[in-house]
Amino acid sequence: MPTVQPFDFELPSTGGTTFKLEDARGKPVIVYFYPKDDTPGCTTESCDFRDSTAAFAKADAVVVGISRDSIASHQKFKTKFDLPFELLSDADEKVCERFGVMKLKNMYGQQVRGIERSTFVFDAKGKLVKEWRGVKVPGHVAEVLEFVRSLS
Repeated sequence: MPTVQPFDFELPSTGGTTFKLEDARGKPVIVYFYPKDDTPGCTTESCDFRDSTAAFAKADAVVVGISRDSIASHQKFKTKFDLPFELLSDADEKVCERFGVMKLKNMYGQQVRGIERSTFVFDAKGKLVKEWRGVKVPGHVAEVLEFVRSLS
């Protein structure tokens, strides 16, 4: 019986499929968690990943984004900004909880639960090798790319 890795997961994905982390073994996988589709910071981050698609492909890496938004919302976001990677829906927050990215945040003086912008890199064997939490968008994708290139 195969051993379940602590972070193995599967979630519904744009394109009508289910993304399974274990199915991506053999390549580095970048999983970025973001708060909400089509909001300024999330759009910038997603477009930065989009703009680096060729470089991530050259590093043989897979990129996926996760938020609590629905697949329908993800599909609109993906289409609007021509995002070439899959967006995964974690509506019940189970994967977000597993990765510890659900946080209390202050928004307009109110405390709300939301996703803390975070990125995780898994190596080709499926081992978590790097994480960034509380991500600031400017320069982040370049830093992730530099790290992924160092894996080969």
